[in-house]
Amino acid sequence: MDQFGAGTVTVRRDGEVAIVVIDNPPVNAGSHAVRRGLLDAFAAVREMSGIEGVVLAGAGGTFVAGSDLKEFGAPLGEPQLPSVIAAIEELPVPVVAALDGAALGGGFELSLGCDGRVAAPGTMVGLPEVSLGIVPGAGGTQRLPRLAGLPESLKLICSARRLPAEEALKLGLIDEIAGDDLRGAAGRLARRLGGKRRVRDRAVPPSDPDAVAAAKREALKTGKHRPAALEAARLVELSATTSVAGALIEERRVFQDIRLSAEAVALRHIFFAEREAGRVSGLAAKPRDIRRIAVIGAGTMGVGIAYALLRAGCDVALVELNPEALARGRERIAGLVSDDAAKGRIGEAAVAGMMGRLSASSDLDAASTADLVIEAVFEDMGVKAKLLCDLDRIVPPQTILASNTSYLDLDSLAGASGRPDRVVGLHFFSPAHVMKLLEVVRGAATSDETLATGLALGRKLKKTAIVAGVGEGFVGNRLYAAYRGQAEMLVEDGALPWQVDAALEAFGMAMGPFAVSDLSGLDIAWARRKRLAATRDPAERYVRLPDMLCEAGRLGRKTGAGWYRYDGGERRPDPDVERLILDEAAAAGRTRRPVPDAECRDRPLAALVNEAALALDEGIAQRPGDIDVAFVNGYGFPRWFGGPLWWAAHEGRSAVLAALPQVKAAAGAGFRRGKVEALLTDIAG
Repeated sequence: MDQFGAGTVTVRRDGEVAIVVIDNPPVNAGSHAVRRGLLDAFAAVREMSGIEGVVLAGAGGTFVAGSDLKEFGAPLGEPQLPSVIAAIEELPVPVVAALDGAALGGGFELSLGCDGRVAAPGTMVGLPEVSLGIVPGAGGTQRLPRLAGLPESLKLICSARRLPAEEALKLGLIDEIAGDDLRGAAGRLARRLGGKRRVRDRAVPPSDPDAVAAAKREALKTGKHRPAALEAARLVELSATTSVAGALIEERRVFQDIRLSAEAVALRHIFFAEREAGRVSGLAAKPRDIRRIAVIGAGTMGVGIAYALLRAGCDVALVELNPEALARGRERIAGLVSDDAAKGRIGEAAVAGMMGRLSASSDLDAASTADLVIEAVFEDMGVKAKLLCDLDRIVPPQTILASNTSYLDLDSLAGASGRPDRVVGLHFFSPAHVMKLLEVVRGAATSDETLATGLALGRKLKKTAIVAGVGEGFVGNRLYAAYRGQAEMLVEDGALPWQVDAALEAFGMAMGPFAVSDLSGLDIAWARRKRLAATRDPAERYVRLPDMLCEAGRLGRKTGAGWYRYDGGERRPDPDVERLILDEAAAAGRTRRPVPDAECRDRPLAALVNEAALALDEGIAQRPGDIDVAFVNGYGFPRWFGGPLWWAAHEGRSAVLAALPQVKAAAGAGFRRGKVEALLTDIAG
């Protein structure tokens, strides 16, 4: 077998089939070197005599996981991907892509330029470009409709959905799923084809106009009507009305323009920030092997954590001292398993496996064989400290104790445990089996091995983890408290809760702060305020309205009323709350004023950014990107802005700096101004 080339792309001959292999670890990103290597490889194939077909494959268990996004901020070097695909289509013999691991974005477009596609079981394919604020730029919007039709193509491209090979086969996106010999199967298909079968030469299958319109509405809703989704939908529809050559030119023009847009740049920032999150400079320790995990507490958080662990393949002991609460918790876990099975997310074998790995006990000794214990009991220092002290006597010395506390001093808890080096914070966000964000809190005595183990568990659970230092509320809740506090001051000053929520939801927040409070329960923040009351500066501005709602039994959605009233689950402004606000202002002798919507938006955001600057200076947060990651993944900040700090540095600087004096005036005593200008300048570069 002759072999040509070296480095990122090689060519070897196997009888009458040429095998072209991309080798650009770790994920075979379609970099400039790969594109250049592919053109050279196809030129070499042309010189081979007696070749009946070509197999295009990736090394290392991955085809091509996408383009090299680091190239997208500058002019793209030649050859660009359309030229590579043109070279494939111009070869006189069929080319079959052997898909393994992932074929995403430009990688999947590369395969669509081939004459056939064979995939290994479980391979993920898709065109996720819209999630990065761009459109497929190498024929994806034109070739996919020729295989799957307009309705499915609109849904797949505008939703940026990745789908397994088994589903792709049903949609006609691939030709077959191989057994053990992927490249052999691809070679056999190339020989069977007997000639070229270019996707671009096919007609787009006819579709019912109503079905296309419905698919487009659904697709744009999923894509949140962002510019990339709108352009992608237009380009997909173009495939049925315009020549393929003309449509490909238009697709490339849109791609080149949109990849340099502010939104695309922001989305690339958050993409890379999520991959950087959880990395700690100088952390070289290896994580411990964690097989059995005990979760203490069978409430909402404990159940969610336990289910996330079961889904990740862990053996879980659920411990709850109250037998009735334990039974309810186990029942809720079984319900979550059943729901996932009913939705087709897991099969019967997975259901049996998960329930088989779950044990439930009302005896704390059930945690005695655990490698890691996660406490998810009531948010009270005394309760949690006693539990950790008791666990220290029960579990082996090497067992790691993790606290799910969202506010409490982890160092105090670690001190009570008797093993402070083996204590770490694992702050999950509710619902724990759904929310992607995980704060891994490093205490003063947390060992490197313990920290590394916490981060490794986050990866196993497919969470996006950031590392936080010890401080009230750590990173996310500390910053959110500043944001929410300013919103509450706005209501005292003259706004109404629904006005503030509307202003921030119009900005792009998934929910306004008052709707969020109602959803999570007003009693959670109330308990924190009561805990901090003894140390609060009497001169500090304190908004009593949330306490008054709690005292009236208005705890949010779970009681049918909080800041809003809930009729049939739908939130509605409540005249009773408006009267309470006005009566409280009158009793306090406070003059209310009309508050512009812009102020309702800018003051909370400026307070958030200011608190972020303080948290970074104090070392509570590692890097600005971690704060962006936390708020995009845990607090509903619009992803297309790249996170609060990226937005403030690039689009919101003037609004933030103009609002900060208002924030200071509203907060009064105790307000601290962070180094906001310097931070935003540094981020903007």
